[in-house]
Amino acid sequence: MKTVGHLLKYQPEFDTLIESTAKIEVLAEGFKWSEGPVWVHEGDFLLFSDVPANTIYKWKEGEGLSVFLTPSGYTGLLPYSHEPGSNGLIINQKGELVACEHGDRRVSTMPLSKGGKRTLSDNFQGKRHNSPNDICQKSTGEYYFTDPPYGLPQQENYSSIESDYFGVYLINNKGITELIISDLQRPNGLCFSPDESILYVNQSDPERAYVMAYPVLKSGKVGKGKRFFDTTPMVKAGKKGLPDGLKTDAAGNIFSIGPGGVLVLSSNGQLLGIINPEETVSNCAFGPNGYLYMTVNNLLCRIKTNCLV
Repeated sequence: MKTVGHLLKYQPEFDTLIESTAKIEVLAEGFKWSEGPVWVHEGDFLLFSDVPANTIYKWKEGEGLSVFLTPSGYTGLLPYSHEPGSNGLIINQKGELVACEHGDRRVSTMPLSKGGKRTLSDNFQGKRHNSPNDICQKSTGEYYFTDPPYGLPQQENYSSIESDYFGVYLINNKGITELIISDLQRPNGLCFSPDESILYVNQSDPERAYVMAYPVLKSGKVGKGKRFFDTTPMVKAGKKGLPDGLKTDAAGNIFSIGPGGVLVLSSNGQLLGIINPEETVSNCAFGPNGYLYMTVNNLLCRIKTNCLV
């Protein structure tokens, strides 16, 4: 098995999460920009996006790589933008594939076996979304997603931009889209703490490259956020990457994409270590047996951890 990169330990606790001998394995390569991995427990396989290729790929142990869905996020006339396809993916509580679609500027859901999409959200107050980027679902059923301009032609300078915000949105259980965070410049990945009391949101603005933390209110909306971890100095130091996707384990540790790879943070915001594939990482997802799957530029990688999820 081809391996890449190395581990950087900053605190002893890092060794309890990832053994020092663990290797970053390359499972597949040759993509344009891999993103949005999600493990599908019903079927034991991984799905992930190649955003520029407008394709969702499937990887399964013993079978390797295959095309799962194309087009994945843009069904209009080409050319559109350099990132027209799907980005963040999750499997919802019904076992359906939920996708953030750049080109079609929506969040969609689709049964895994039969196909046929339906739209969960494509606008806020009648104004079309920019390019939904990443998504998570709360145990009570609501969806939370980010909407930066990365998938638009010319991004924030696109002539057909409609939204007033690069916002974080909630799709409530009545199907209504609500704006819950409006003051971030580039919201990107997001996920909950294990008890769902905190919503973490990554901001990929190189001048404000923060992991943000927001208290989750009883209404499902969020309170005032705070900087949980500031990666801006790492960006300024020239390390590859920006805050992007992120996930938590059962103990509350945060595996956040950032400058230099996957930053492993404790629940109190201490940097424990970095998984560094020596390429720009976009996102990650836990699978069975402690494996952390990572989309790394043109690669799909994984590393064995001791984490419970």
